[in-house]
Amino acid sequence: MSKVWFVTGTSRGFGHAFAIAALRRGDRVAATARDTESLKHLAESYGDAVLPLQLDVTDRAGVGAAVAAAHERFGRLDVVVNNAGYGLFGAVEELSEQQIRDQMETNFFGALRVTQAVLPILRTQGSGHLIQISTTGGIAAFPTLGGYHASKWALEGLSESLAQEVAGFGIKVTLVEPGRFDTDWLGSSAVLADPNPVYEEVKKAVHAAVSADPVGDPEAASLALLQIVDAEQPPLRVLFGSSPTHLVKNLYAQRLQTWADWEHVSHLAQG
Repeated sequence: MSKVWFVTGTSRGFGHAFAIAALRRGDRVAATARDTESLKHLAESYGDAVLPLQLDVTDRAGVGAAVAAAHERFGRLDVVVNNAGYGLFGAVEELSEQQIRDQMETNFFGALRVTQAVLPILRTQGSGHLIQISTTGGIAAFPTLGGYHASKWALEGLSESLAQEVAGFGIKVTLVEPGRFDTDWLGSSAVLADPNPVYEEVKKAVHAAVSADPVGDPEAASLALLQIVDAEQPPLRVLFGSSPTHLVKNLYAQRLQTWADWEHVSHLAQG
């Protein structure tokens, strides 16, 4: 049976690749973007199978209207992909409070708004799959990305609680945690804090590390996502890309070792 998708941030990057992969196999897609002109080619290519919708996820009323329009058009929602977001770059000292608030407003609260809007529909259906596009940076942290990490770590915690709350209603939740991919995350959609020269060497080191990381293909990621949404028992978390699998193994090994090394202090704190 074909699925009905609701995808945010469909104009480019992952959202665009996910929408096309779903449409190519005969699914139907409510494709959202802040500017629907960027979605015209989807409607021209796939006709009634796609519903282009204008949506800025920072607008709660707009989110509700877009979800309602998609449900009215297709009669159900099977896969909801919270993909809209952007990167905020800067050392913690460099970031303005407004920049961090804006980052949270889109990356975290935007996903929350969509999630809250679709849950009554999914509960009534007794089924549905929420795909939360996080990042390897949702479980690991790197210099000069503190504001971005804050938004994704918040999304991770929210989604893990959510998964436990809605499992009894037949609703599944998956956090997709990609590494570096060929999207616009480092391009025109990025926001840069005003630089402080004292962090120049840190930024050079980060840039060198990022440049050495292999770049994934969003089209390949879209095929991987199809396997996730078709799985009878999909994972709560899944890494996209080969590099994150190595990084996470080392990261958790280090964390476990640190907790073990300081376990005597943990017991001391118990009193």
